[in-house]
Amino acid sequence: MTNLFVFGTLCHRPLLERVLDRPVEAETARLPDLAVYLVQGKGLPNAALCQSAGAAAEGWLIRDAGTADVERLAFYLSGLGSEMQQAEVLTASHERLTVTVPLRACPPDACGPLFSFEEWRAEWGDAACDAAREIMAQHGQAELDEIGRLRPYLEARAWALQLGRHGAPAELRSKRGREAVEFLGDRPGWEGFFRMRAFTMRHRRFDGSWTEPLRREAFMAYDGALVLPYDPETDRVLLVEQLRFGPTLRGDPHPWVLEPVAGLVDAGESPEVCALREAEEEAGVSLRDLRPMMRIYASPGYSTEYFHCFLGFCSLSERDNGVGGLEEENEDIRSHVISFDRAMELVDSGEINVGPLAMMLYWLARHREELRRGA
Repeated sequence: MTNLFVFGTLCHRPLLERVLDRPVEAETARLPDLAVYLVQGKGLPNAALCQSAGAAAEGWLIRDAGTADVERLAFYLSGLGSEMQQAEVLTASHERLTVTVPLRACPPDACGPLFSFEEWRAEWGDAACDAAREIMAQHGQAELDEIGRLRPYLEARAWALQLGRHGAPAELRSKRGREAVEFLGDRPGWEGFFRMRAFTMRHRRFDGSWTEPLRREAFMAYDGALVLPYDPETDRVLLVEQLRFGPTLRGDPHPWVLEPVAGLVDAGESPEVCALREAEEEAGVSLRDLRPMMRIYASPGYSTEYFHCFLGFCSLSERDNGVGGLEEENEDIRSHVISFDRAMELVDSGEINVGPLAMMLYWLARHREELRRGA
C-alpha cells in the first residue's frame, strides 16, 4: 500500500474515479515549494507541477492506495511525460507524509498560467471524463507506449462527443430525444485507434411502443473538418489526391481518389481551426476566410463519423499544384487546381467518386454566383 497524491485535473472526482475504477476517499494536502500550472498544447489542457519557492501545490491525498491504483493512474497519464515519484506532503493537520505523485518535467519558462480548477472544470471537465473513459477502455489490452501514441486520437474521439451535443434543427423530423433510446448493455468490441462498440438497445417506435431488444455494432469514429479551397475571382477550386484504404480493400482498380482537404478535429480544437490547419498542412495554401457549408453524418446507420464542411476562400494559381502532406503522418498528397466547370465534369463522369467532395461542389454550384458577385 502507498499514499497517493494527485493534483490539478485529477482533483475532479468523476475523472479520478473513472481512472481508478472505484469510489475515492481523499483529503486535501499540499506539496511545498511547488505550484500547479496549466499545460496547453495538442489535446485537452492538463496540469503540471513547477518549482515555486514559498508556494504550495494543493491536491488530494489518497491514503493506503493499492498497487492497482498506482498502475491505473500511470496508464491514464501515459503519453504526458509523467513519472511516479516519491515526495513529502503536508496534510491539513500538519502531518508530513511520504507519497507517490505523478511528476513531469516542466521548466518555468514553458509553463502556462496558474491552474484554476474551477475554470478548467467548467470548460473541460466533461470532455476529460469522456477522454478518460476512452483511455481506460484500453487498460489491460494496450501497453503504456502504445496508449501514449494513441492518446491524441482517443482524446479526439472523446472530443467528438462534446461537439455532438450541439445537435441540429428538428422541424420536419421527430423532436424526440435520447430519452426514447435505452441501452441495455455493452458486449466486448474492438478497442484501438478505431473502436467498434457492440451493444444491446431498444427505442421508441413512431407509434410510441418499444422495440424488442436489438443487438447492434457501431463504428465509433471522429469528427472531421473538410474544406474546399475556392478562388472566387478565377473560379478555381483545389482538390487533393491520395491513396485511400477503403477503395483499396474494396478492390477498386484506381484506389487514389480526389477529395477535399480534410483532417481529424483534435481534442479541444474547433472545426474551423482544424480546417485552416489542414489547408496549410495538406495543400500549402493559406485561407483568408471560411464559410460554413453543411455539417453531416457520413454514414449514420453504423458510424459516429461526422463532417464539418467549409468553403475556404483563397487565391489559387498553377503554382499551388504539387505534392504535400506531413511526413511524420506518412501523408503523400497531390494538389490539383482546376476550374469549377472542370470539377463538375469530373462529378458527371464519375471520376469524383467521394461523396463529401461531390456534395461540397454541388453546394458551391448553388451559391457560386452570389459568392463571385461579392468577391
